[in-house]
Amino acid sequence: MPSCPSCQAPLATPLVCTNCNALQDCEGELGPYEAMGLEPDWVVEPKQLKRTLLQLSRFVHPDYFATAEEETLARAERASAALNSAYEILDDDLARADYLVNRLGGPKENEERQMPQPFLIQVMEWNEILEDAQGAQEGSDEWNAMKELGTSLTSERAERIQMIGDLLTPLPDRESEVLTNARREINAIRYIDRAQRELKNLQLNAALGGSH
Repeated sequence: MPSCPSCQAPLATPLVCTNCNALQDCEGELGPYEAMGLEPDWVVEPKQLKRTLLQLSRFVHPDYFATAEEETLARAERASAALNSAYEILDDDLARADYLVNRLGGPKENEERQMPQPFLIQVMEWNEILEDAQGAQEGSDEWNAMKELGTSLTSERAERIQMIGDLLTPLPDRESEVLTNARREINAIRYIDRAQRELKNLQLNAALGGSH
């Protein structure tokens, strides 16, 4: 564990010393785990992650450096932004999975566009429901089909997140084939997210009588 150049205390994060409050001069861009002082792992406890964010933010918030030199204030602003960005990634299952797959040398989104083969059959069925629901009226058969689809998508998303967790626990070796499978699951979730957004718009239009 690196030490603070000012007081030699161990650094909880490369961004700031929580012992003497000295902002650190970080070289290069920190990953979210490094910024939060955590070891890379799929499992993240949301409440503990939030506590860590709040604890570290106390030491780097720009308001505390409002009267400091311009360089120090800029460093605080960068540190605060890095913590907030790290939290957003680690607190989001999909963003965290995407980061880990990339970090471990797995295929990027533009390199592996496939989804799991069995999932594609469901995609075809769901696309038909979404197509039939165009211009649907509230209370119609298409409306009821949309409601059922919404439940299915929510359930399927949770299952796919669990599958990713199983693939990334423990973290696989760099460039492992497991990372390709994880990327395909991420692609499936992104399809589900798009379908949920489209479904929400269709339901809103149906509730408004198809006037929008």
